[in-house]
Amino acid sequence: MPFPFPGMNPYLEASFLWREVHSRLIVALANHLGSRLRPKYYTAIETRTYLEDESEGVLVGVPDAIVYQGVQSRSPQPSAVSAVSIPASQPQKVRLVEAIEVKERFLEVRQVITHAVIAAIEILSPNNKRGDGRVSYLKKRQALLESQTHLVELDLLRAYPPMPMTGASELGDYRILVSNATQRPEAELYGFSLRDRIPLFPLPLQPEDELLTVDLYPLLQTVYDEGNFDLRIDYSQPVPEPALSEGDRAWVQQCLASLENS
Repeated sequence: MPFPFPGMNPYLEASFLWREVHSRLIVALANHLGSRLRPKYYTAIETRTYLEDESEGVLVGVPDAIVYQGVQSRSPQPSAVSAVSIPASQPQKVRLVEAIEVKERFLEVRQVITHAVIAAIEILSPNNKRGDGRVSYLKKRQALLESQTHLVELDLLRAYPPMPMTGASELGDYRILVSNATQRPEAELYGFSLRDRIPLFPLPLQPEDELLTVDLYPLLQTVYDEGNFDLRIDYSQPVPEPALSEGDRAWVQQCLASLENS
């Protein structure tokens, strides 16, 4: 099935798909920007590493708390001291769930020769928006906001609270935040709903540079096609959590039906 929505595809937000969508979209964005930034800048894909386990609802590596039957031992011999025979306690064999190392990509625009970071581009993951991962990400985000590096933050996940900001009349289902270092603390927020096309946004560079506008939608379509996500998504199932409103559910079904009938 071709890409069925005019904007974000909510089925791609499923936890078993998003990590791959995230990685593929970072690479697609890096390749797309690379040729447009030459010869003054280049894109660098950087990696952040963290530990993840079932404490955030993510099962890693092995099943959690699998209990095996205890091995039976021979019955204890009667004690000469006491007439009461107390059986030895038999331990159960269990398997522990250990944290695993997870690598997450983000993008930097760097200046040729000096390699100075001009802009950082983050595509948020569930880990960035919840629990200890959110705390860690917000520390990095604050460090960027206190620097001379521009920040572009792409939040394509409806789940979990948005990143902190003030002054927005409507945050939308999804958000693109553009923080130009020369305009802080003010920033530009592009909020959009499930039914909207993903808006174009500017990539801040240096004052003397021409404005570079980024269109994320065709890149998302490319990721969808090259990742064969049409074969991996069961569109007969409900959209992944969080649940949609009744109106949005009807709209999703209308999009899918119109594509099947075309």
